[in-house]
Amino acid sequence: MIDGGDAIRKLALNLARYSGLAPLARPFVGGIGAILMLHRVTATPEKPNSVNRHLNIAPTFLDKLISDMKGQGYAFVSLDEAIERIKTGGKGGQFATITADDAYRDNMTEALPILEKHGAPIAIYVAPGLIDGAVDLWWDVIEDIVDTSSRLTLTMGGKSTAIDCSTQGRKIQAVARLNAWLTLEVPEEEQGAALRELARSTGFKIGSGRPCTLMNWDELRIMAAHPLVTIGAHTVNHRNLKRLSEADARHEIGDVRRVLAEKLGEEPRHLAYPYGYASAVGCREVGFARDAGYASAVTTRHGVLRAEHAGFLHALPRISVNGRYQSLAHIRTMLSGITTPLANAGKMVVTI
Repeated sequence: MIDGGDAIRKLALNLARYSGLAPLARPFVGGIGAILMLHRVTATPEKPNSVNRHLNIAPTFLDKLISDMKGQGYAFVSLDEAIERIKTGGKGGQFATITADDAYRDNMTEALPILEKHGAPIAIYVAPGLIDGAVDLWWDVIEDIVDTSSRLTLTMGGKSTAIDCSTQGRKIQAVARLNAWLTLEVPEEEQGAALRELARSTGFKIGSGRPCTLMNWDELRIMAAHPLVTIGAHTVNHRNLKRLSEADARHEIGDVRRVLAEKLGEEPRHLAYPYGYASAVGCREVGFARDAGYASAVTTRHGVLRAEHAGFLHALPRISVNGRYQSLAHIRTMLSGITTPLANAGKMVVTI
């Protein structure tokens, strides 16, 4: 199901495409390159009708996308090279670099063979708390709880609210309500306990340890040694940094470098802010990333890269390649740059 926001975005993409504006605009607003953002890449998702299915694309689509972008003249480069190209204003022609958040196992088993075929590098952002199982993939857990319930009770501040999960439509609404509850109403540090209490109250048993959909440390060590792979940091525990105290936010951003160095043998040079939207990262968090010594940090804010981003290397935009826009035409339109100001209140460069 497509929500209202998705419908509007797709309408804008189609208008730009069919009006012929996108190719006309590209020479003027197409920028110098793009950072692509992936999550999962698999032909066999565990739950193909999942509310979270937008996080996945098919390996065949990734293959077609890289081929198509190469045909348009994009050079696929490592994240390190991408940063150097930004610093030089894009000398050497348009470029793209691929990133993936959360370290899903299918990045290794299904995406990597496609990347090897094309010689396309990837940066994978890792949160040790997710890999160790100290933190839950709460968006999956919430969906599992709702899927196994016809009705559940949410208790906040001594008040109880009944949530209907009896139909597919009601389940979608319930997932949205619980997502908002956990990310907006529950303090960030208390999310794990709140999620487990919700599961306990419904009789749902949360598994212990790392979810099977994520890589383990041995697999990450193999990936880290691969010539096409860069391992980046995704904070220690994948928390919304803007909802944390300064001390906790600095811990999440800075201490992950030490943890990943201990686990994988090398400190990460690049960071991806968890969630990455405006209510999760602002000027304060960008400053913390800069202070921690990262060469770059990426958001989830939509946009192509421009020469001006040389002054904002710790607040870089990305183009989301996800299940909602699994269309070469849509990605071409986004890469034209015409959707960048549409998504950013008329701005081509968001400085945060």
